[in-house]
Amino acid sequence: MGLIRAGLGAAISTLKDSWKDYIYCDSLENDVLVAKGQRHTSGLFSNNNGNDNIITNGSNIIVNDGQCMIIVDQGKVVEVCAEAGGFTYDSSSSPSLFGGNLVDGIQSTFQEIKERFVFGGEVAKDQRVYYFNTKEILDNKFGTVNPIPFKVVDKKINLDVDVSIRLAGQYSYRIIDPVLFYSNVCGNVASVYTRDEIDNQLKAEFISALQPAIGKLSSLEMRPNEIVNHNSELEVYLNEALSAKWSQTRGIKVVNVAIATVTLPEEDAEMIKMAQKAGMYTNAAMAGAGLVDAQIEAMKNASKNSGGAAVGFMGMNMAQNAGGMNAMNFFNMNNQQQAQQAAQQQGWTCSCGTVNTGKFCSNCGSAKPTDGSWTCSCGTVNTGNFCSNCGSKKPQ
Repeated sequence: MGLIRAGLGAAISTLKDSWKDYIYCDSLENDVLVAKGQRHTSGLFSNNNGNDNIITNGSNIIVNDGQCMIIVDQGKVVEVCAEAGGFTYDSSSSPSLFGGNLVDGIQSTFQEIKERFVFGGEVAKDQRVYYFNTKEILDNKFGTVNPIPFKVVDKKINLDVDVSIRLAGQYSYRIIDPVLFYSNVCGNVASVYTRDEIDNQLKAEFISALQPAIGKLSSLEMRPNEIVNHNSELEVYLNEALSAKWSQTRGIKVVNVAIATVTLPEEDAEMIKMAQKAGMYTNAAMAGAGLVDAQIEAMKNASKNSGGAAVGFMGMNMAQNAGGMNAMNFFNMNNQQQAQQAAQQQGWTCSCGTVNTGKFCSNCGSAKPTDGSWTCSCGTVNTGNFCSNCGSKKPQ
């Protein structure tokens, strides 16, 4: 038995001259995953006396876009068709496969079932036609009740901490191998198989797969709020984690993931903010600016001192002297660091043509020629007789 391709218009027109079956399935809604094919029973040319589970030789079967049709004979899948069009059922031909865009996913599965049928099939007594929804199944909402560990890494400030995050959003999936879905999920459906019959199981497995997928995202060294910008990578990681349960067992795969919110516990968010602030002050200029800001705030508070402004300013000066550091020290340190970095980055070319960064040529050993520049005690590099920053005289 098998299918012979026929034009859709020709298939319908032959019904006017034949009492053979005409099997068709209306458009499948987003909530319907599988529906049993029904005979066309309206009009003078309908076969109202046929057995619902016997397909008459020469019957016409119509497949619409977004559908995949299978024929089950004696509980075994013997025909698969995912191409839109009209087809004639021929019981004398060999089992056929019109896989359409699903051919890669179902070819090996169907081939195995086809060989079992050819060598072990029985006389047909029960034949059914099922239509599968191969469109993208949308709007599957999810949310993590329990927090998921996430490593926050920022090499710029030497940050490497583990936090807990919660995610919420929605995902979509598609049936990519109807044969596997029929064999392992829905079986002989009496009428329709809807998504709510499997949604809870899929959602539980999806959330379970989020943890290893999020773990791989954390290796990209991103902040939690950046996860929403990496949905494509998350889809790949989720399909890898769900491959054994979904694509290899049920014939479905994740198509799209949209993360709506990422939330952290308040203490984790505060810890990251403190680490970022501390990392910011490793820069001498930023540390100096922070000290200036603190001093300005302290002056404002000192002027409000209940013992008088003079007492407040006296306490502020004592605290500053005890600290042993003022803003100008930080700014000078920053200037010195920048001068050192500039000196390291600025190379010189020897007379032999070699570019060097040290004091001697790495090729011929010649000393670096002097340009008359000197570094002041405040860290400023000068070429004149006095420092352009603090006015100090060039040392002899």
